[in-house]
Amino acid sequence: MKLALEISIYIALISTMLAIVLCGIRLLRGPTSQDRVLALDTLWMCIMIFVLLLGMFFGSLIYFEIALLIALTGFVSTMALAKFLMRGEIIE
Repeated sequence: MKLALEISIYIALISTMLAIVLCGIRLLRGPTSQDRVLALDTLWMCIMIFVLLLGMFFGSLIYFEIALLIALTGFVSTMALAKFLMRGEIIE
């Protein structure tokens, strides 16, 4: 049973790393600013999932707190970038 869980976590880690690489490519090569914002939004979600998987793999709770911080800062940065693209300013 434990072997199946470890194999599943390895597969999920590899898949998440592939998603991070692809999001990074879209972030760098995106033809429009909206594509780059969506890539950044997906990138922080993938990084958060990667950190959660590492927490499951190592069995440490600190990774879950790090994932929570990534989620909070990622959400705020995505909202700030979207507002900047819509209005041209962040602070009203």
